[in-house]
Amino acid sequence: MNAIEIRGLSKSFRGLYAVDNLNMTVPVGAIYGFIGENGSGKSTTEKLICGHLVPDKGSIKLFDRKYTNAGVRARVGALIENTGCFPNSSVWDNLMMQAINLGLSDRAGEIDRVLRIVRMEDNAKLKFKKCSLGMKQRIGIAMALLGDPALLILDEPINGLDAEGMKMMREILVDITRQYGCTVLISSHILGELEKIATHYGIIRQGKMLEELTAKDLEGRAKVFTSLKTQNMQGAFGLLRQKFPDVRAEDGYIRIYDVDDTEGIVGLLMQGGFPVREIKKNKIGLEEYYIELMSKKEA
Repeated sequence: MNAIEIRGLSKSFRGLYAVDNLNMTVPVGAIYGFIGENGSGKSTTEKLICGHLVPDKGSIKLFDRKYTNAGVRARVGALIENTGCFPNSSVWDNLMMQAINLGLSDRAGEIDRVLRIVRMEDNAKLKFKKCSLGMKQRIGIAMALLGDPALLILDEPINGLDAEGMKMMREILVDITRQYGCTVLISSHILGELEKIATHYGIIRQGKMLEELTAKDLEGRAKVFTSLKTQNMQGAFGLLRQKFPDVRAEDGYIRIYDVDDTEGIVGLLMQGGFPVREIKKNKIGLEEYYIELMSKKEA
């Protein structure tokens, strides 16, 4: 079963399509990284899934049922744009207002549960306006988790966080899926962080889905490359270009792609009079894969 299944989805504003014939599949239990530049249609897609916008055409199914079904709507939690909390009210009171709004029965128990999940149980009495950015993001996730949803939709929850805040957010999202069985759809521009937790990816551009792949697919498609430095970078670059088809000057290094032979590379450069000062093997990650995919689409 899929948590989200979208087919032929389109949404336009004043004649311009923000989402254009989009197909998307999010398996149950996945952490789905939704990737795209600003204005690519990520937030619009999320709002369509949540029922905040009405599509022009296409279908959205959640857990094999139409997304407008009241029963399935109750299984979705979302944090899109901001938390919508009252600044002078405490964390607890903001959560209580949301719990009342949702019509939950054991409100206090449910608030305790979600505060534990987001590591905020010791800050329940703190006023929202005194919370850090990372705490506010976690409060937003806690509000989205009220009622124990099966699907959580998060729009840029790690943007602006420091290293410690991003680490904690990663741990929380992994706990939500592993311990509570919740499927997570998360958009983010911080691809290095997303790569550490995502099991699936969807790459969108100008409202169209360019590619969907799993983390295992990404691992299999990622190019191997060797990075090196020599005293004469220009001379070494010229020699390597004669021998290997894909040699690039990037980030202060010479990179040779799709070649896993450091010994042969060092030997070639030594013979040419270019002793190697530094050399290492790498594999391109999500960010490099995304940039390369974008550049191919522009060509």
